[in-house]
Amino acid sequence: MKGWMSAGLVAAGMFAAVTSAVAQAPAPAAAPSAGTLVRVAYVDVQRVLARSAAGVAAREQLEREKAAMQREMDAKRVELEKLREEIEKKGPLMTADARRDKQDQFDRKRRDAARLADDFQKELEKKEQGLLAKVLQDVTGVVERVGKQRGLQLIVERRGATVLYGAAEADLTDEIIRVYDQENGAKKKQ
Repeated sequence: MKGWMSAGLVAAGMFAAVTSAVAQAPAPAAAPSAGTLVRVAYVDVQRVLARSAAGVAAREQLEREKAAMQREMDAKRVELEKLREEIEKKGPLMTADARRDKQDQFDRKRRDAARLADDFQKELEKKEQGLLAKVLQDVTGVVERVGKQRGLQLIVERRGATVLYGAAEADLTDEIIRVYDQENGAKKKQ
């Protein structure tokens, strides 16, 4: 779904806000000195959204809703095709008033279908943003805890921070997915 890809930009922005808050948090008692290495890691939020159980479930829910909307739009399309065929086949046999009424009915139904398609698109985008925000809110808490446990000073989002190079050992994405899925599973059991 194209929304999940565009959601990456939103995710990066939201994640950047959280990581900047984490970066501005009070430093641990032993702040790194000039000779000490600063420990930095990164997370690929798009991959978390694509592979975490909650991200997959949210995407599946959106796909189900999209399929239901598509079925409704398909029914409208079939109705419009039948009406168009009726106008084409029976139009020459109709009176001018009857033909005009059928054409007006067709035009009205076509406009209604276009409005409905637009409404469905907006509704899907709104639901996607809501689900995305919920997943990202949960993930940022996990990222902060994992960062503290590992003694990291900074965690950046891979795409939003334009990481030009990232060593595999600095990639926390799989660990974030694992911890997030474990915590989500524990919440569902409660």
